[in-house]
Amino acid sequence: MIPRYSRPEMVAIWSPETRFRIWYEIEAHASDAQAELGVIPTENAEAIWRAKDVEFDVARIDEIEAVTKHDVIAFLTHLAEHIGAEDARFVHQGMTSSDVLDTTLNVQLVRAADILLADLDRVLAALKTRAYEHKDTVRIGRSHGIHAEPTTMGLTFARFYAEMDRNRNRLEKARWEVATGAISGAVGTFANIDPAVEEHVCAKMGLRPEPISTQVIPRDRHAMFFATLGVIASSMENIAIEFRHMQRTEVLEAEEYFSPGQKGSSAMPHKRNPVLTENLTGLARLVRMAVIPAMENVALWHERDISHSSVERAIGPDATITLDFALNRLAGVIEKLVIYPANMLANMNKFKGLVMSQRVLLALTQAGVSREDAYRLVQRNAMKVWEQGADFKAELLGDAEVTAALSPAEIEEKFDLGYHTRHVDTIFARVFGE
Repeated sequence: MIPRYSRPEMVAIWSPETRFRIWYEIEAHASDAQAELGVIPTENAEAIWRAKDVEFDVARIDEIEAVTKHDVIAFLTHLAEHIGAEDARFVHQGMTSSDVLDTTLNVQLVRAADILLADLDRVLAALKTRAYEHKDTVRIGRSHGIHAEPTTMGLTFARFYAEMDRNRNRLEKARWEVATGAISGAVGTFANIDPAVEEHVCAKMGLRPEPISTQVIPRDRHAMFFATLGVIASSMENIAIEFRHMQRTEVLEAEEYFSPGQKGSSAMPHKRNPVLTENLTGLARLVRMAVIPAMENVALWHERDISHSSVERAIGPDATITLDFALNRLAGVIEKLVIYPANMLANMNKFKGLVMSQRVLLALTQAGVSREDAYRLVQRNAMKVWEQGADFKAELLGDAEVTAALSPAEIEEKFDLGYHTRHVDTIFARVFGE
């Protein structure tokens, strides 16, 4: 991923230096286990740890790979240059390249998941803070982009919190799903290596042994991981879209923080655009771009092919780096979002009480009017508001068929805003557990 959308901690997980360090640790731990089993001499296993402080030369490994056309062999050759050919003789004993590559990939994905979980915690904290801040800030709810009934800005934040909390649970499961390692040999039968080696390496690397591998760890695990990232990205876009709508000039119920010195347009000095949330919409597309290739990686030939390899070299870093950056950007947007309660009320009252139509409809049915007739009576008065700018309550009070069923006081009562917000505390208790 390009530096513009990258944060150093996540980038470091996918650097060649980190990858080779993990390869080294896997080989060293495997050698320890082999020595414990008496398969290789103890002194050879101990000699491998002489390289524990070595910074592996990426350029040198690339130079060797240019000849060998094999990345793991190039690394092992470079390792031998540090510890000596004799002591390197037993490195990689009974192992195959995928033992190193797949176990390393899963270590990287687990580390990436830990960063993403922390990112989600920041987003959740921001959503919770803003939800309580605006628990009783009334705004109009919309369906199809059209005014529906009153809600609160706190409920808007609360529903996003609940969605992101579900995503955090999904990511925890995806992390667990992908936290396996395999040191099982050429086709996963342990023919040339004891299962105890796999158990030892996995314990040292923070993984569980894969119950049954072929030459590779099954890719359904990775498919679930990247699919989870895709769902998180979609939820992120869901929030971004709401904020983008709220910042439209004719809505302006909220807007991204506009910092001193910031410019909105090279041509129009008046502009204050929702550039961060628009950016988040685009970044979500990039993360979701990894989902289908990850699912297609599940189907491999027999015990293994490498059709998945090139895909994972790209989607592993790109999806995790992008989502890490995006979640932190989202948290910043939420934390600094400027909210305009007065505009929310003005927007809700734009059509002069029209949003209370359902309450009147229900009251008429409870007063003995058939639902069909009640709907007709309410709609004909509502249309005057839409088409003529009339006042909905005034039209109802002037409609003889409506007042034959409802008294003026009963009609007036149906325009109480508090009716729509009386269960906010109940919903908050369900979402936040308080």
